[in-house]
Amino acid sequence: MSLARLVQRRLIIVTGKGGVGKTTLTAALALHYANQGRRVLAAEIVPHPETPSQLALALGIPKPTEEPALVLPNLWAALVTPTIGHHRFLQDSLPMKLLADAAMRSAALKKFLSAAPGFSDMGVMYRMLDLMKRPNAAGGHAYEIVLLDSPATGHALALAQIPEFLIRVIPGGPIRRVAEEGLAVLTDPRITGTIVVTLPETLPVTEALELQQGLAKHRLPVTAIVVNRVPKNPFTKEEHAALMTVLGERTAPVLGSRELRRIERAESALALLKERAPADSVVLAEVDGAGSVATRNLLPSL
Repeated sequence: MSLARLVQRRLIIVTGKGGVGKTTLTAALALHYANQGRRVLAAEIVPHPETPSQLALALGIPKPTEEPALVLPNLWAALVTPTIGHHRFLQDSLPMKLLADAAMRSAALKKFLSAAPGFSDMGVMYRMLDLMKRPNAAGGHAYEIVLLDSPATGHALALAQIPEFLIRVIPGGPIRRVAEEGLAVLTDPRITGTIVVTLPETLPVTEALELQQGLAKHRLPVTAIVVNRVPKNPFTKEEHAALMTVLGERTAPVLGSRELRRIERAESALALLKERAPADSVVLAEVDGAGSVATRNLLPSL
C-alpha cells in the first residue's frame, strides 16, 4: 500500500463486510502512523456506547469511551455513536449548552433522532466532523489523522449518501449547513480516503468491487481495495498442475488438498480484482496470530 497516498489525508474510512479484518487493518494503520509521530485518532462506529469494542481487542487496550482518550503514545481511541453526534449538534446549534443537555434527556427526542430517516447517520457524520475540527493547545488540529472503523458495508454507503439526502430534503438551517460541510469533506480526495477490505474469494471480491462503485457514485474516494489473509502459494504453475492431476486421480481425501484449492480460489479472486481494479488493489499475506499480535505483524506489510 502506498502510505504516502494515505498519510496526506486527514480522514481515512476503513470499511468492508464483517470478518474480513477491517478492524485489524484500522488498528495496524493507527499504530503505524502513531509510531511515525503523527497524532492519530482511531474511532470505531458503534450503535451504543455499551457495544463491545473490536478495535480495543485489535489494539490491546481497554474499551474506549465516546470521549477520545490517549491509549498509546500519539494514539487516541474513541467510540462514535449517533447519540453523541446528536448531542454535539444540539450543543453547537442551541443558544445554551443546558438546552442541549435537557433536549437529549427527552426520551421522545431520542426516539425521533434514532428512527427518523437519515438522522442516525447524520449523528455519526456530525461527530466525525466535530472530532476532525477539534483544536489542540498550539492552535492546530488535535488529531492529524482520524481513522474511522466503519461497522459494515452498508454503513459506509449510508455515510456517503446522507449529506446528499439531507441537502435534497432540507432547504436551509443548521442541518443543511452540516450536510454541506459533510459533503465537502467526504468528497474531497485531498481530505478523505476510503479503504475497502475484503478476502481472497470470488464473492467477497465481487462485493468489494460493487462497494467501490457505490461509493464512487456518491463521490467518496476509494484509495485502495485491500485483500486480506491471502494464502502463500509455494508452487510453480507446473507443480500446481501436476498436483491437481494427482489429486484428480485420488478417490479419498488427501492431506493438504483443501489448502491447495483455497490457494486456487485466492488466485482466481486476485485475477478478477487485477482485471477490474488494477491500480487500487493491495494484497496482505496471511499471518499467524490474532488480535493485537496479528495487528503488529501486519505493520511490515503496510
